[in-house]
Amino acid sequence: MSVEETAVVTGLGAAFTEAMSRLVSGVAVVGAQGPDGKPCGMLVTSLCSYSVRPPSILMAVAHGSRTAAALSMTGEFSVHLLSSAGGPAAEAFAGQGQDKFHGLDWTWDGAVPRLADVPVYLRCSVGRMFGHGDHSVVIGEVADCRLGPGEPLVYFGRRLDWSLMDGPDAW
Repeated sequence: MSVEETAVVTGLGAAFTEAMSRLVSGVAVVGAQGPDGKPCGMLVTSLCSYSVRPPSILMAVAHGSRTAAALSMTGEFSVHLLSSAGGPAAEAFAGQGQDKFHGLDWTWDGAVPRLADVPVYLRCSVGRMFGHGDHSVVIGEVADCRLGPGEPLVYFGRRLDWSLMDGPDAW
């Protein structure tokens, strides 16, 4: 690759990163049981509904994460859409800590960790998982869906505290 091509890719990468920061996304914690039997998890903003028949979600997880390794090993995972009060949990799961569940209210739901007090909880199995770039695309088939109260936590402009109530003038 020439120096000019590298500059274009670097420029495109930076522009793409900035463009995607302007896409409003829900914030979810994906959890699984690690190879050591302990819960592991990560923050995900690349999550969407995929199908109603069967009920499925689609998400992307970084190849090098402990959670991606657990997903490919166990085939089961949990998805927790966080509430607007879930900022501290979001920060914990976005970090690099070993025990991201420490200090949080959670239990085991079969072989997957389940956070308490979230507006949406899904227990899923891996339907398909394939690599693309530096991430794996995961299609999860939903086995259980629980709904609770709470306004969603959203991610916009590299912030977890943006409120839908602020309106478009906040952009």
